[in-house]
Amino acid sequence: MSTTICQVMGFLVSSLGVAGCIASTAMDMWSTQDLYDNPVTAVFQYQGLWRSCVRQSSGFTECRPYFTILGLPAMFQAVRALMIVGIVLGILGLLVCIFALKCIHIGSMESSAKANMTLTSGIMFIVAGLCAITGVSVFANMLVTNFWMSTANMYQGMQNVQNRYTFGSALFVGWVAGGLALVGGIMMCLACRGLMPEESRYKAVSYNASGRNISYRTGPYKVGSGYEPEAKTRKGAGYEEAPRSEDGRPSYPSKYDYV
Repeated sequence: MSTTICQVMGFLVSSLGVAGCIASTAMDMWSTQDLYDNPVTAVFQYQGLWRSCVRQSSGFTECRPYFTILGLPAMFQAVRALMIVGIVLGILGLLVCIFALKCIHIGSMESSAKANMTLTSGIMFIVAGLCAITGVSVFANMLVTNFWMSTANMYQGMQNVQNRYTFGSALFVGWVAGGLALVGGIMMCLACRGLMPEESRYKAVSYNASGRNISYRTGPYKVGSGYEPEAKTRKGAGYEEAPRSEDGRPSYPSKYDYV
């Protein structure tokens, strides 16, 4: 029962993690404009992985997608790739995990097959969570570097500098989603041990003699008990029974009979 609960809980937690990764990737607030020096502004800018948006004080929001790929930084493209790989692995892990659930019976699937599928889905969830956490962390590192560079330029008297950006809500969603996917994958791997069939460490081997039991005789003749019927003599072509004497014993020809 505990194995089933661990497997189902791992499936639910991983599902939340994969859904969070999808939501985080689609969100536009990966980086938001820092309003520390100018809390009252008519324009608020924020950026995502796929487009940048501008929100005016009137409430009108305009978003513009990135029309170029080669013009984006290499780290930015790496973050995109990591998030996409995490989502693909998470979806595949969910599909495998559905068929591996112990409470779902599909044909005559053995317990060992379900255990292997559970372990496979768990590894997929773990890799998906690591990809999401790594992608979000790389993007956060880029924001921190650009933030302090912009701050240093402002203190040096350069007023015409670009706006500073800080962490957006999508980063926190991505971190939480990656952690949930990681925890769900670990739970699936733990449930795999309970699904493995119990096998004895030492298997007993029975040796059965094939064919009839063979009795070995120490002498050339079998000693009778006196109650056994007389053995039948073979009669056929070229076989003649030896003549018997008066006392019943067989008489054999002597060497003088051949003279």
